[in-house]
Amino acid sequence: MTMSNDDIIMPKRFRTERPSHGPYRARAPGRGPVIDQDGNEIPDPGMRAQFEAFRFDFGNNAANPFANLTREQRLARLDAIAKLLDVAFILPGTNIRYGIDGLIGLIPIVGDLITTAISLWLVREARALGAPWHITARMLANVAVDGVVGMVPLAGDAFDVMFRANVRNVKMLKKWMDKQPRI
Repeated sequence: MTMSNDDIIMPKRFRTERPSHGPYRARAPGRGPVIDQDGNEIPDPGMRAQFEAFRFDFGNNAANPFANLTREQRLARLDAIAKLLDVAFILPGTNIRYGIDGLIGLIPIVGDLITTAISLWLVREARALGAPWHITARMLANVAVDGVVGMVPLAGDAFDVMFRANVRNVKMLKKWMDKQPRI
């Protein structure tokens, strides 16, 4: 098998190179880089300007809405989440209150893991607010009891509705914060 002179003289093209009718060609969208006569890539000036203006600023209030909240605002947020988890709805025809903790807890195992994770986030926020170790330990005990007993089918869901660990934890945190001097 012999090679023709064209195979010997012509170098192989790269995948990004396309045959063109002149040394410079317009770039079609999604076709790869533009290559000049010497084989160098010509940068696209339009895309560079778009990406230089795109920056992340996590220190700014607009980028992170929870960055500069006061203690009272953070406590109000924790209180709202605890009420949503434990006492947001009323069972029609009764005075029994339940929250999404009881609803999500109906999903076996996974639902209880999700609600326990949210409850642990509340404890983490309490610790970030400066709660001492004994308050945090009691809060963790409430979450552990709620999580472990909540895993029992049906009886655990009824316990979730009645125990209200998140409301207890926020009440405990508020009581501790009321005793602290204002700075």
